[in-house]
Amino acid sequence: MKPLALALAAATALTPVLGSVASAQSITGFNLGIMGGENAQDRMTSNECYRAAIEAELGVPVKVFTPADYDGVIQGLLGGTLDMAWLGASGYAKIYLTDPEAVEPVLTKQNMDGSTGYYSIGFARKDSGITSIEDARGKVFAFAEPNSTSGYLVPGAELTETYGPLKDFFGEVRFSGGHEQTIIGVANGDFAAGVSWADGLGDWEDGYNSGAFRKAADAGLVEMNDLVEIWKSKLIPEGPMVLRKALPQEVKDKVTKLSADLHETNKDCAYGVAHGEAKDFVPVTHDAYLGVISARKLQESAQ
Repeated sequence: MKPLALALAAATALTPVLGSVASAQSITGFNLGIMGGENAQDRMTSNECYRAAIEAELGVPVKVFTPADYDGVIQGLLGGTLDMAWLGASGYAKIYLTDPEAVEPVLTKQNMDGSTGYYSIGFARKDSGITSIEDARGKVFAFAEPNSTSGYLVPGAELTETYGPLKDFFGEVRFSGGHEQTIIGVANGDFAAGVSWADGLGDWEDGYNSGAFRKAADAGLVEMNDLVEIWKSKLIPEGPMVLRKALPQEVKDKVTKLSADLHETNKDCAYGVAHGEAKDFVPVTHDAYLGVISARKLQESAQ
């Protein structure tokens, strides 16, 4: 049994009264929000096994919602219409800064090497002649969307620090709408270059081990050998799986344990949920995101 499972079992054994109270606080349904980054149908398909597992565990209908943008998930969690989601660190920061009592982080993805971080990766078409960010000067550059950590917050801040205002450095800055859209847009020549995310492990030709490139490559949307990496950010803390704080504790414990055990109980399902190969889903706390929260607060105050 995992440490997390032992901790939950111990807590249940030590607090039988609280456990009975939580059981009395029944729920009639559970809503899972899936962030953008790939098209809605692919998100539904990748998470159907996960949805079904949660439904079986909780004994209530579980629905998956795939809003068109990140803010749809963020607002759903803030408004209480969504019960769970896997957020990017920037999305979590926005929720926390808006309402610190809305959600609580419980798990994050652990990579195959044991790390819990990922990178924003700058890329271009191999035949474009662009091999560095400097080569993209004066050209059309794509970010995912304003609420994306690796698709805007981190690369935007790092590139601005190095090259100055992005609107002056690039010929045009666009928001594609999501990671998948950026990858396809660069591959099709709609953008000269852009950024997306990956764990940075494994081989470029596979789209790395996990991340948006791996999902796009697995789906046959792009041929990675047609693209070239031109930039990499500093390590970004992997975003958290969050649960609505107001949920009964029994519900939160069941969903957290099921998710923490997913790589052991259903490896194929875990592959889809984790956007590729990963080692595990492991516990995480609010403190892991203090730096990103500060960066998000600074960004919002500057607008």
